[in-house]
Amino acid sequence: MKVGMLTSGGDCQGLNAALRGVAKTLYNELGNAVTIYGIRDGYRGLIEGDYHIMHQEDFSDILTRGGTILGTSRQPFKEMQKAGEDSEETKLEKMLKTVEREGFDCLVILGGNGTHKTANLLSQHGVNVVTLPKTIDNDLWGTEMTFGFQSAVDIATAVIDSIHSTAFSHSRVFIVEIMGHKAGWLTLYAGIASGADVIVIPEIPYSAEKIARAIQRRQDSGKQFSILAVAEGAVSQAEARMSKKEVKSARTAMAYPSISYRMADELRALTGQEIRVTIPGHYQRGGIPCAADRVLTSRFGVAAAELIREKKFGYMVALQDDRVVPVPLGEVAGKLKTVPPEGELVRAARALGLSMGD
Repeated sequence: MKVGMLTSGGDCQGLNAALRGVAKTLYNELGNAVTIYGIRDGYRGLIEGDYHIMHQEDFSDILTRGGTILGTSRQPFKEMQKAGEDSEETKLEKMLKTVEREGFDCLVILGGNGTHKTANLLSQHGVNVVTLPKTIDNDLWGTEMTFGFQSAVDIATAVIDSIHSTAFSHSRVFIVEIMGHKAGWLTLYAGIASGADVIVIPEIPYSAEKIARAIQRRQDSGKQFSILAVAEGAVSQAEARMSKKEVKSARTAMAYPSISYRMADELRALTGQEIRVTIPGHYQRGGIPCAADRVLTSRFGVAAAELIREKKFGYMVALQDDRVVPVPLGEVAGKLKTVPPEGELVRAARALGLSMGD
């Protein structure tokens, strides 16, 4: 059996651990009957036929290693069925040719939302596919948890924890901008875990005036500092009433490098306080996976290998009710899992006295 493996989209903690989980299980159960090929830089390698045979030793000592030993790249789904400038073939056609030429019996694909749309497209065109859910945003439909998420939560929480002391010492308001363009899971988890005073996520449009009042209430109670955990995709209540095109145009014309700096200016004008912004950025998706992600990727890897052994293709392995189960790719592709504004986690944050910016 020939199995091709690739990691696509943004990197995160746990990719190598997941590759290891799949490979070790396949080697243990199928022995010499399986040959694993590493496809370089995600779908780019599949498009260009850039892959190599891997050996058991390639999967040793990578459980705790960050990034991906296979490399990764972003290949937008909307371009998969377009012909390139130097060829009449589409990227999809090139990938299908690579699979046919090498005789891959299965592709193991690790990625997030865009990756899964392309994986489903390959599956619809007859390629045997098994996928594993990867993203620090935890916004992939069909699974309660994606790997990389808990590691990113730990890092974002540590950043906010460290801001507490300087915010207290200087009696300042700090905005910590957390990754998450469309979903606020990472910001919500890190904000609750770190004891942030205000949490702003894309699913709940914010009012600068409401946030200013929350800061003022803290001052009135004798607390001279405040910490805001703000998702990079946060939107104001005024923006929430705009069309997507209008919001995009407004953001393009915005004089600030990110939403947090705009919010800082708004709050500075409303409160008269000094506002500082901290952006940990890609630091959140780097470094070694936490213990929880190592366990989760190992479970996902074993489940993916079992699907391959049983020749059950067209599935993503997912966590549901603390069980790893297969979910049809057609139910996952193109769907975003966002934070329910009235969900239990948001209700818990409000009950703890946190402002959600609205």
